[in-house]
Amino acid sequence: MKRISIIFLQAVIVLIAIVALAILIRLPLTEGRATNLDLFSIYTDPLILYGYAASIAFFVALYKAFRLLGYIGQNKVFSSSSVKALRSIKYCAIVLSVLIVAAGIYIRIAHNKDDDPAGFIAMCIVTTFVSAVVATAAAIFEKILQNAIDMKSENDLTI
Repeated sequence: MKRISIIFLQAVIVLIAIVALAILIRLPLTEGRATNLDLFSIYTDPLILYGYAASIAFFVALYKAFRLLGYIGQNKVFSSSSVKALRSIKYCAIVLSVLIVAAGIYIRIAHNKDDDPAGFIAMCIVTTFVSAVVATAAAIFEKILQNAIDMKSENDLTI
């Protein structure tokens, strides 16, 4: 892959991280039930704190994707570091899926009867699906890369 493409993809990952961080900081201030709360009460809401804790897996996956692109740029695609990065991305996506499903179940059970949780549940379904697709793709790429590394090491031994 050309170096400029890798730098562009790394810049996209950094941009995604900055936008996600800005959303995590700004969105709780604009949420409906936060209109009458002070700043401390907004950011100590259990659901907001849960969202921040769950976002750790997202940012770890972004960091690992950034590192994976670095390995590709250094021509270290067929290395154990690349396989470990893909494995970490897969686990982060699985953890994120489970945490999103748990949040959806919590909102479905504990929501106010006057509120309609359909929008939140729909977002949970979509983001869970996206996380599952990312986990599946990472698992497939991990397996392909591991097989390629194994074949390369077998060929190096026979030569």
